[in-house]
Amino acid sequence: MTAGRQPPRVNAVLRAWAVAATVSGLPSTVHALVTRRDPLAATRAAGTLLPGGRASVLGGTVAHLVVSAGWTAVLAGLDRRRPLSVADGLTAGAVIAALDLGLASRRYPAIRALPQLPQWLDHLAYGALTAASLKAARDAEPEPPSLRRTGTSAARSRRARGAGDPGRRRRA
Repeated sequence: MTAGRQPPRVNAVLRAWAVAATVSGLPSTVHALVTRRDPLAATRAAGTLLPGGRASVLGGTVAHLVVSAGWTAVLAGLDRRRPLSVADGLTAGAVIAALDLGLASRRYPAIRALPQLPQWLDHLAYGALTAASLKAARDAEPEPPSLRRTGTSAARSRRARGAGDPGRRRRA
């Protein structure tokens, strides 16, 4: 590995985080636009999670990226133990939503005020996108070289003795 380059697994996790953190907010954004609400309300509400509790777009973006990075690390760890399917990602997204929204709704009024269904859909999308991205990275990895030698043991033995190509007969 050359200096400055990350190992393939780190790149895959970073890519999964970037994709999921960026795209998973589409359900709530579309919902906000369709219902003529503020499409940045969820981002501002996330800003209240940071120390100081100010609702701001910058703070919400930072909070979202940090929380997403943490959950991506958790899902990547699970994926390393047992590869996650997209269905597993959806399930993980539901668990994350229950934890994130359940706990945050109790302590943070700005999050409690958000329409919950779009927030749940964002979390489901996040889990599915993370799992799909990790799966795509796994599928793109080259096959590890086989630990077995090629050919039959008899052919290997003849080659070792200098018999040449096992398909050719020796002349007397």
